[in-house]
Amino acid sequence: MHQPCANGAQQRHVNGEATNGEVPSRTMAQTDQEIVRLIGQHLISIGLERSAALLMEESGLHLEHPAAATFRQHVLAGDWVKADHDLRALHELLRDSPLVDPHSLTEMKFLVLEQKYLEHLEAGRLLDALHSLRNELTPLQHDTARVHRLSALMMCASAGELRARARWAGTGLASRQAVLARVQAQLPPALMMAPGRLRALLAQAAQHQTQRCRFHCAPRPPADPERIPFTLLADHHCSPDAFPIHSLQVLNEHCDEVWYCKWSPDGLKLATGSKDNTVIIWDFDPEAKRLSFRKSLEGHTYGVSFLAWSPDGRYLIAAGPEDCPDLWIWNMETELLHLKMTHSQEDSLTAAAWHRAGDKFVCGGARGQFYHCALDGTLLSSWDGVRVNALCCREDARSVLAADTHHRVRLYDFTDLTDRNLIQEEHAVMAMTVNAADSLLLLNVANQGVHLWDIRARALVRRFRGLSQGHFTIHACFGGAHQDFIASGSEDNKVYIWHMNGEEPVAVVSGHTRCVNAVSWNPVHHDVLVSVSDDYSLRLWGPRSHRC
Repeated sequence: MHQPCANGAQQRHVNGEATNGEVPSRTMAQTDQEIVRLIGQHLISIGLERSAALLMEESGLHLEHPAAATFRQHVLAGDWVKADHDLRALHELLRDSPLVDPHSLTEMKFLVLEQKYLEHLEAGRLLDALHSLRNELTPLQHDTARVHRLSALMMCASAGELRARARWAGTGLASRQAVLARVQAQLPPALMMAPGRLRALLAQAAQHQTQRCRFHCAPRPPADPERIPFTLLADHHCSPDAFPIHSLQVLNEHCDEVWYCKWSPDGLKLATGSKDNTVIIWDFDPEAKRLSFRKSLEGHTYGVSFLAWSPDGRYLIAAGPEDCPDLWIWNMETELLHLKMTHSQEDSLTAAAWHRAGDKFVCGGARGQFYHCALDGTLLSSWDGVRVNALCCREDARSVLAADTHHRVRLYDFTDLTDRNLIQEEHAVMAMTVNAADSLLLLNVANQGVHLWDIRARALVRRFRGLSQGHFTIHACFGGAHQDFIASGSEDNKVYIWHMNGEEPVAVVSGHTRCVNAVSWNPVHHDVLVSVSDDYSLRLWGPRSHRC
């Protein structure tokens, strides 16, 4: 059997016939052969056909197998008799190949005959179309439902109706190129390369470089072969000048330790909670990259150590330290108290999390309370004796992750009231957050620091180094447009930032004078980050260009 390979008889052009000239004596490694073919294909795509022909002649290679080149030529010309003959030749080459499923061979033939049938119909050649349907498509016994849909097109009253019902571009280069692309997907690349292969590889390389870039926190460019937003002549590296490590503002409106901070889902408001019993709401100007005081939510009697925005940003839960039995829910549209929830004066409600729909939430604390509640405070269900340090709701709207006082993270299903162990740490889990994809879990662990876990695999991915964490509650967060970064406060008064792929910090920023309790990365405007501290302040970090 003739096996297709990348290095065969010489060919002067992608659609030409192979020549009988001598192949140069040089030998090339497989990778070099493929690079030459990729370059040749790209030269032709930008109109440099003579350059491509010279490259192929000098290298002794061809872009694709002669049978594939002839098939391409005949499909684009709409010569379906010859295209069918070429396809049979390709089938002979592939018949015994372990790389090609026999079903794929039938699919390729079906695609060509389908295009032939549709072109006959559009041109009004009903007898030719009927012959193709009965004597060519139907005998393949392939995708019977599709054959039935094609037969129904015989009833179309006009070419426009045919194109609309078939979702087909009509006779011409566009639809024929689409057929070629679908056939190419079934063929080994040694026979026929996918179009634009070099551009596609470069786009993939660009994506990979932005994923690995030490300071790339902006949205990654789409894998668009037609538009790569940076030079290919050097590796991509973002400047740290655009990274949120430059101090933009220091705000001192709180009059005691600031324990927590959280951006609203739209990134335009910030909530901070303090030992001074207040929640302050700040407005964020994304152009100037400045925070301005909006309102102080007062009346809390135990300090505010945790905040949780509802997914739609309409409500804000405020929880206190261990002695606090109350949970405060603020309506952020009216900026009035929606609900003060107290089930028992013996409760300790220090943690909370919203379900993704925003109509229910869970709350709990270290004294053994764990409640599932409706927005109006109605108790829907509860677990007795579960001592909770932190909570996260899963995207399935039924299960909740709870970090308890036994150094575990357990999964609780409030639909069937089952639970199971998910993660076991050696030390207390002080805080916890889940990424937007609901696949990774970030834990602040006493005496250990920040740990990253894969939820589905139940595996520790990385221990991040550098920060100082004893038994204080420090809150970390995910950050960047694709949540490629981790940021955390630290007991050494600094903010630490890591890239997801490395254990060592990419940045350590100083400015606070006491323990940094929490950080929050803006979920929309990815070049700003906020930190709060026991020094009574919050700091806004952003790009160097917006420093005062």
